[in-house]
This record gives sequence, structure tokens and C-alpha cells, in this order.
Amino acid sequence: MVMYFGEIAALLTAVFWTVTSMSFESAGKKVGSLSVNLIRLVVAFFIYGVVNYFRRGLFLPIDATTESWLWLALSGLVGFVIGDLLLFQAFVVIGARISMLIMALTPPITAFVSWMILGEVLSPMNWVGMIVTLSGISIVILKREKKEENSKKRRKISANYSISGILLAFGGAVGQGVGLVLSKKGMGEYDAFAASHIRVITGMIGFAILILIARKYGKVWTALQHKSAMKRVALGSFFGPFLGVSFSLLAIQHTQAGIAATIMSIVPVLIIPPAILFFHEKVNWKESIGAIITVGGVAIFFL
Repeated sequence: MVMYFGEIAALLTAVFWTVTSMSFESAGKKVGSLSVNLIRLVVAFFIYGVVNYFRRGLFLPIDATTESWLWLALSGLVGFVIGDLLLFQAFVVIGARISMLIMALTPPITAFVSWMILGEVLSPMNWVGMIVTLSGISIVILKREKKEENSKKRRKISANYSISGILLAFGGAVGQGVGLVLSKKGMGEYDAFAASHIRVITGMIGFAILILIARKYGKVWTALQHKSAMKRVALGSFFGPFLGVSFSLLAIQHTQAGIAATIMSIVPVLIIPPAILFFHEKVNWKESIGAIITVGGVAIFFL
């Protein structure tokens, strides 16, 4: 069991991210994605502080090297502030299920960025995986529709979902992929939970600055008074910024980043049952097949 610790951590990450994506979709629609992002990181900051105090005797990760702080802080800004800000808005626009399907592009993006930053080389099989993954996503988000022009019926390819929502989710995938590579570079052998705490701290500061600049602090206060949304934020914060992020770092620390990213990308499949049960979404056969092909493409990417 110990030899598969990284793979098990990655599988648990996928489960945690399924819970958190559903929670934050619901909360974001109630109080706005920007408020949810800041509040969930503040909650995660205190959870990490307490847990790390009892685990390591330190409330703050002050034992990390300057280099680790720099890389992990940059990872927090790219992954949390930029990536998650775009992803959470995508939750509001096109929903968590479709957003997380597009987020399955994270592993190929991660590999591409690893090639640029860490010198890892893409193989022909990697390119096959990318094509299959994109094909699976295209099955879900594209449709053929009939359009009458000059009394003639024409078939036109159009998006099944909001283009802005799709682009937001893609931006989230880029942010997560780049953030993962930066985390791996900065973490080394350092404690995964303490490394995650650094990312949360910088992400929290980044969102606080954004809210001050945008003068949205009134909405944050309003969000804090929304009991239903705050319950979902609390649930999502525990499973996302705390458990999800920490276990993702444990995964890449104990197995190859590609294998970990592949297992973590099964969220689009895991999210279908709760989407049906809790949000009463109708999932057709085309979307189900597209989700399976997408995950299959990601698996091929790392064969």
C-alpha cells in the first residue's frame, strides 16, 4: 500500500476536488466568485495554521527556505489568484461539471510547462493523448445546429456552452498546470502541508489586494452574512484549499507528476453522479462518452 502512496493521494485529491467544485459552484452563484475565493482561503489559512501547529509545532511555515518561499508564493499567485479566479467564474457561467471537464486539459498543459521550465520532453504518445483529450472535450462543448439563410438550411458548428465560460475554464486549467509545476520546483522535500500553507497565504494576500482595488469589500461582508453560502464555503474550503491542495502536493512528491495529474483528472467522471443527484442536471449519452474519452486521452498522454 505504501508503494502506491502517491497514486492513492492523487485519487483522494480527485474525490476532494469533486466535493469542493460542487460546493463552490453553489456558493459562487449565491454571493459571487470573488468573495468565495477570498473567504475560502482565509478559512484554509487558519485550518493549515492549526493543523501544522500540532503536526510541526509551527503555526506559520517560517522554516521554509527563501527559494522555496519564492517559488511556492509564485505558484500560489498563479494557481490560486489567476487560475482559481477564472475557474470559479467559469463555475458560475457554465457550471462545475463542464468546467471540470475542460480542466482535464491540466495534465497536458502541466507537461508542456514542465518541458519549458524543467526540460521534460514530450513524446509522440503525449501528442496523441492531447488530440484524444481535445476530442473528448469537443464532443461535449460543440454541437451542430441547423440555420436558415436565404431559404436554405445550413449546418453550422457552434458552442454548446458559453464561449466566455469555456475560456474562463481553460484559463483555470492553465493556471493550475503552471502552478503545479512551480509547486514541484519550489517544494522539493519540504513538508507538503506547510508548502500548501505558503501557497494559501500568497493567494489570500493576492485576492485581498484585488478586492481592495475593485472596492468589492462590501460584497465580502454581505457574503459572510449569507449563512447558506458560508456553509458551502466552509465545506469547500476543507476539501479544496486544505485537503485537495495538500494531497495534490503529496501526490506529485511521491509519484511522477504526470501519473498524479492523470489520476486527478478523473473529476469530470466523478462529478456526473452528484451533478445529477444534487443539481438535477440532465447528462446525455454524448456528454458521458465525451467525459470518458477525455479522461482516456489524459491516460494515453502518460503511457
